[in-house]
Amino acid sequence: MRNKSMFGKTVLGVERSTFLIDEEGILKKIYRKVSVQNHIEELINFLSK
Repeated sequence: MRNKSMFGKTVLGVERSTFLIDEEGILKKIYRKVSVQNHIEELINFLSK
């Protein structure tokens, strides 16, 4: 949860995040403030490398 601004007021809201963890449990990448529309393409590009 983090503070967000909505209609000029500060409210408590959810910050979308993605954590990529490999098969061994090692954290490989953190994505903060995720844009839902383009995020899956970004993940596919990262994973295909």
